Amino acid sequence: MEQVDSRLKRNEITEYEAELCRCWSANGYVILKNLIEDQILDEVWGAYEKAIETGRIKLPPESAGDNDPFPGRYLNPHKKIGAFCRILKHPELLRYIRLLMEREPKPLQTIAAHKGSQQGLHSDSIHMTTYPLGYLTAAWIAFEDINPDCGPLVYYPGSHRLPYVFSKEVGITEEDFKNDGYAPYHAKYEPFISRLVHQMEPHYFHAKKGDVLIWHANLIHGGSSRRNLALSRRSGVCHFFVKKAFVYHDLAAAKSRQQYLGTCLLRDDTGKIGLFRAKRP
Repeated sequence: MEQVDSRLKRNEITEYEAELCRCWSANGYVILKNLIEDQILDEVWGAYEKAIETGRIKLPPESAGDNDPFPGRYLNPHKKIGAFCRILKHPELLRYIRLLMEREPKPLQTIAAHKGSQQGLHSDSIHMTTYPLGYLTAAWIAFEDINPDCGPLVYYPGSHRLPYVFSKEVGITEEDFKNDGYAPYHAKYEPFISRLVHQMEPHYFHAKKGDVLIWHANLIHGGSSRRNLALSRRSGVCHFFVKKAFVYHDLAAAKSRQQYLGTCLLRDDTGKIGLFRAKRP
């Protein structure tokens, strides 16, 4: 908090920005009301639907029941639809991520969804681990008003201060992931995280269209239960790391395929270019 006050005294940030930074530090997230314009949201989602209709994007069914009319999520729509970059590179969104991280953000991946994911509680750091730790943020964007019965995003304020939990902490080996995929993750990691936060109070993002929730790499979150399968939950998620950070996948102990093809080249503080390979923390 002293660092925030110092920046405020030097007129580097406004009072509102200082409050956001304090919230970020204390709770691990911030909510930005009506950040993305309706016109942009409509144009981006329209382009996404058109790509689905023409077969450029093919979605898995992922039915949650007989009354579920919606397809599954799609990873990295920005690679198929140029319009999605209007969200990913939205100037105000990048400005706030830059404010919170005090580093220059770099896009890592995007996700588009018609409905609630009902995904188990987790920290993004087990999927998109950075070295050094913590240099990842995610922005959850509401493409429509979110009904409490559609399975809104659930998150645990302050959970970013809990110890990072990786595969080795829950007894998942590289061989387990190689042989059985995500089965050990569901059997070991998700129950561990649920126990970790069982005394903490969950919050639900009952967003309005254009609202954005930005969370810290280690904030525990997931998709709550869809009480009404007929309700949509059109949304997008954008993940960002920062320049000079390395990104890898903890479960597979491998470089992130979303960002890197082959060995990663980074510059150190002297400007010298070197080769950096992933190691677990």
